[in-house]
Amino acid sequence: MPAGRVHLVRHGEVFNPNRVLYGRLPGYGLSEDGRRMAQQAAAWIGGLERPLASLIVSPLQRAQESAQPFIDRFGLRATTDERVIEPTNVFEGKRMKRALMNPLNWRYLARPAVPSWGEPYAQVVARMDAAMTDAWGEADDGDVVVVSHQLPIWVTHLAVAGLPTQHDPRHRRCALSSVTSFERSADGWVEVDYVEPAATSGAIDVGAV
Repeated sequence: MPAGRVHLVRHGEVFNPNRVLYGRLPGYGLSEDGRRMAQQAAAWIGGLERPLASLIVSPLQRAQESAQPFIDRFGLRATTDERVIEPTNVFEGKRMKRALMNPLNWRYLARPAVPSWGEPYAQVVARMDAAMTDAWGEADDGDVVVVSHQLPIWVTHLAVAGLPTQHDPRHRRCALSSVTSFERSADGWVEVDYVEPAATSGAIDVGAV
């Protein structure tokens, strides 16, 4: 039996004292507050009192650590899926404000609709859809939790809503440890809920573009 819902859960706050765009760089795990946020996301999912069938996780450290409260609370085994990973981008390891002041980097901003600084949005949407569809179809019974990243979750939301995937990264509705939930209909995915169960006031959230 297919899953009931697929919940896209963003990871918690990352320990990032230098405030760089970390992208796929190794060594960026959760801060103490980030671990708390992940626990709050898992508690919120638990409060739905819906059975969980599976847990799909990005291979990056911050996502793996954000999945741990779900493992502890629900006794699920996490399955790592490369398709829900953070996109690549040329600004990894840099502070964005400084990088954008360098004229040598302006060429990467030439085609924001693609975007020209990283993995094409259309490719991100396609791999997320494939991962969600596989997880939905393979679930025995219950919901699926997918622990991923801000941009993949946001462009999935845009695509499902029939909106252009080009957007201003500063205006994404995808807070740390937020939960964006979808159901499957005959016509495709339908977004059914978005919540921010974690307290994120004062959090450092500059790791994606």
